[in-house]
Amino acid sequence: MFLFKDQLNRSIELAKVPKRIVSLVPSQTELLVDLGVEDSVVGLTKFCVHPTHLRKAKTIVGGTKQVHFDKIKALQPDIILCNKEENTKEMVEELEKIAPVHVSDIYTIDDTLVLIEQYGELFAVRGKAREITNKLNDLVTEFKSFIAKRQANKVAYFIWRKPWMVAGNNTIINHILLLNKFENVFAEESRYPEVDITSLVEKNKPDFVFLSSEPYPFKEKHILELKELLPKANILLVDGEYFSWYGTRLLGAFDYFKSLHRIISSES
Repeated sequence: MFLFKDQLNRSIELAKVPKRIVSLVPSQTELLVDLGVEDSVVGLTKFCVHPTHLRKAKTIVGGTKQVHFDKIKALQPDIILCNKEENTKEMVEELEKIAPVHVSDIYTIDDTLVLIEQYGELFAVRGKAREITNKLNDLVTEFKSFIAKRQANKVAYFIWRKPWMVAGNNTIINHILLLNKFENVFAEESRYPEVDITSLVEKNKPDFVFLSSEPYPFKEKHILELKELLPKANILLVDGEYFSWYGTRLLGAFDYFKSLHRIISSES
């Protein structure tokens, strides 16, 4: 019998290394593939879009907020992987009736590094996990050098429309914004608050407004819509996966951030 702790310090007992995994978090599904345990993944969500072939090869058990418990039970998983933000407490409690559940809790890159190490232990791929964490640490160090002399900018990061919602504090998005020297004008708000657009004109006045590609799929037409409300704002579409996904998606994020800063420099 093996005893593990997840990121909520919950105890997980396993009789063996899990060979049948259900993953209910898209970024964690991608991480599993990059750790080399794709063959062990038997179930995932409809939002697990990376790598692209995976949804055709595995059983889709629902979304991140609602799942088909009967489908998961039929898969006879050895372990189910969840996230505190993505999946509800009630869901986790129901899933625990089926199999052991590991819950991640991610607010920073350091939290991501811990998760990768935990998966290395859980799935007996410690060497691959160490390789990924070393590479991620190197990329962060190099990016901090790149960003050191860059000008700080105030930004508002929108994740939803009707109602307008932004990323506030206590989110991985806010952590990534700070790493980029983007001052979140809604940092005093917690999580993902609804906001009044006029507040951006009256008090916050960001240098840039970011419209994320997810969870709401902002497009060029929404830039035009916001321009009518905020005629003086610099509004950019940004890749939400690089700001909100953790795990190995971060390995490609820093090249993207560099290109974003070059665009911002040209528009400042």
